[in-house]
Amino acid sequence: MTITGDAHASRMPDGVSLRRLGTWTLLVLCGLLCVAPSRADAGERYALLVTGASGGEAYAKKYQKWRTALALTLREQLGYPADHLITLGEDEGASARSTRDNVRNALNDFRRRAVEGDVTLILLIGHGSADSDGAKFNLVGPDLTVDEWAALIRPIAGRVVFVNSASGSFPFLATLAGRNRVVLVANDSAAQSFETVFPDYFVAAFADEMADRDKNGKVSLLEAFDYASAKVKAFFDGKGQLATERPLLDDTGAGIGREYDSKEPTKDGQLAQVTYLAPEVPASLAGNPELASLLRRRAEFEDRLTVLKGNKESMTPERYEEELERILLEIARIDRQR
Repeated sequence: MTITGDAHASRMPDGVSLRRLGTWTLLVLCGLLCVAPSRADAGERYALLVTGASGGEAYAKKYQKWRTALALTLREQLGYPADHLITLGEDEGASARSTRDNVRNALNDFRRRAVEGDVTLILLIGHGSADSDGAKFNLVGPDLTVDEWAALIRPIAGRVVFVNSASGSFPFLATLAGRNRVVLVANDSAAQSFETVFPDYFVAAFADEMADRDKNGKVSLLEAFDYASAKVKAFFDGKGQLATERPLLDDTGAGIGREYDSKEPTKDGQLAQVTYLAPEVPASLAGNPELASLLRRRAEFEDRLTVLKGNKESMTPERYEEELERILLEIARIDRQR
């Protein structure tokens, strides 16, 4: 449902306060926004999915299955163009072998193409290690160190989502954290070097409507992280085993991160909450720059609305209502122009 000029926005001229219109109008606006169409994209989406050296047929089949499942979701459900999605692995189903040179080529390609407002996903599935010599993800042939991965993603414009779902992934959190980045790792300690189950559940989140907690029709990175983390905990609880992996998420740039059920106060999660793998401007609107611009602006204010709701408990009621009013009115104005 869209707020149109005839429905609501045209009845709220500039300068009219929601407080004067009353609580009922505010509630109506909030309700309409909750069922509004998916937000429009703030830019392009790119993805590099890497399954590294497996070390055995059983691992190879499992890693290929996970990579293929997410690639299928990105292509068929989310509409990624062929040149926006690169898959690297040992098998023939990948775009190319998961070698150090092919990783560099793929990320350099994204560096040349990505601009501010775009989102680039890098997902690593496989084995890794973390020791006194540093942290690595096992590729086919020579590996890249965590510092080399950091150097490769540093020039990529826009938002970078880096997910190392492998064993030995913990040191990647502090090294890769930065401004406008969402970094996920499968472990909360360098000592956790066992095979991980996190990638299975993380990949599944984007095709499971149960992961979409706010029911806006798409799964955010925070929702996928929380969904997968809860599944990991249930996996070990079900076996009566001590968990050998505790996923962490960092999107403040502090490089500390948080677990999904952490009771400690943290700002980690706000950026991930408004970051989606789903392109938010439908391909069918690519030829309508005026409408696409309006949709991008609406997306910006819906992101602000999501962040505002997350900060409600730390704000005075008056400040919260003032910010809420400003955002809702702006969204209504944008919808009036569509």
